[in-house]
Amino acid sequence: VQLQASGGGLVQAGGSLRLSCAASGRTRNIYKTGWFRQAPGEGREFVAAITYNGGSTAYADSVKGRFTISRDNAKNTVYLQMNSLKPEDTAVYYCAQGSSSWLAEIHEYDYWGQGTLVTVSS
Repeated sequence: VQLQASGGGLVQAGGSLRLSCAASGRTRNIYKTGWFRQAPGEGREFVAAITYNGGSTAYADSVKGRFTISRDNAKNTVYLQMNSLKPEDTAVYYCAQGSSSWLAEIHEYDYWGQGTLVTVSS
């Protein structure tokens, strides 16, 4: 499985961005796609996840009500719509995929993309 994250950039606080995660390769046993982020000097943290059929989603408390994860299976792409962005959302955002049912556990993801930088200015 290969994952390509895109859509990052510089945005002012209160603005919006939409990240995309395009998957290719052997995706048959993939159960979920998740977004994680890593701010400078910090560890990587869970942001949001969605199951292969879109039936279940999960969000970190810090992004609930502001971020929305969705998917287009015809395009093998998962999106992260980020609204009302805050400076503390600044990080490199990674998408990942895994085959287990644990949505928020970073160690339950097997494949990782290269990351896309989101910078939110105050």
